[in-house]
This record gives sequence, structure tokens and C-alpha cells, in this order.
Amino acid sequence: MTLRYAILLAMALVMVTSARAQDAVPEPNDYRTDNYRAPVPATLKGAQVVTTKEAEAIWRDKRGAFVDVMPRPPKPANLPPETVWRDKPRRNIPGSLWLPDTGYGRLAAATETYLQDGLARASAGNPTALLVIYCQANCWMSWNAAKRALSYGYSNVVWYSEGTDGWEWEDLPLVDAEPEPRPPAK
Repeated sequence: MTLRYAILLAMALVMVTSARAQDAVPEPNDYRTDNYRAPVPATLKGAQVVTTKEAEAIWRDKRGAFVDVMPRPPKPANLPPETVWRDKPRRNIPGSLWLPDTGYGRLAAATETYLQDGLARASAGNPTALLVIYCQANCWMSWNAAKRALSYGYSNVVWYSEGTDGWEWEDLPLVDAEPEPRPPAK
């Protein structure tokens, strides 16, 4: 056995093992509320699950609205007042609407309204519009947000489970993102 063959065999074994591990994750009945960066199910009842190639085709054909739900890192509470805080940059799929923090298992009322308003903007108020919801690979945030979109009555929800990781693995373009503004607190 050549070294090249051994390496290819090992890579194939890792891919098969990884795929089997994902297949083994059962789809829960409710939202995931902890350990968000963990293997995800291969399905989401009521939604279409797409590969990177399928998501790319939707994006290139401009057939759907892409919604990124990756959380925004919070500013540490214990920073001294004179410390300059810079948000960690987020790069997402060009044309996406970034609705940070909307994929948690439990949402505050204001965050849920922010998600509902964002989905309404992304879909132009059309509950049958194609919505592609994503964050990163092995991230429950997009699974939760896609499940929520279904619960709001959206009937054409696509869950892109590989998210920006899968997009980057295929050398597809990513752009610097800014979150959608939140309405002022009342």
C-alpha cells in the first residue's frame, strides 16, 4: 500500500464516519437550547435541506432570499470603560440578510419580533417565498431558525446546514456583513 493510497483511504474513512455520525443525530421535536456547535440532524421536517452546490444554484439564479442567523459575539461585561471594543467581523454569502442571535432555542420577545420582521423583509411579505437559512456547519442556530420560520407559516424554507463553512470550502465568495438594524428598545 502506497502512502498516497493510505492517506486517501484514511480521508474516505473520516468522511464516511462523519456522515454516519450526522445521520445518527435524531431530529428533535422542539428547538435545541444548548450545545449549539454540535452535529446536526440530516433533516428538518417541513423544510428542504440543501448541499452547497444546491445552495449555490439558488444563489446564482437569484431564486431565494438568504438569511444568516449566526450570533454576534457579545461585548464582555467586565471590560474597563476605556477599552476599545471591536466586533468580530462576520463574512456571509453575498446578498444575505444577517439576523444575529435569532437561532437560539429560546428567544426574548424582542428578538423573536426582530426575526419575524427580518423574515418578512427577506420574503417581501410572501409566505411562499424561498428562504435559505444558514449559519455554519454543525450549528443548531440555523436549524432552530429554519424551524421557527416554518412555525411562522413560511412554506418554502430551505435549511443550508453547511452554511458559510461549506460555502468557503467550495471557494465561493463571502462578503463582510453588517447585522440588520434592530428597532430601538421601548
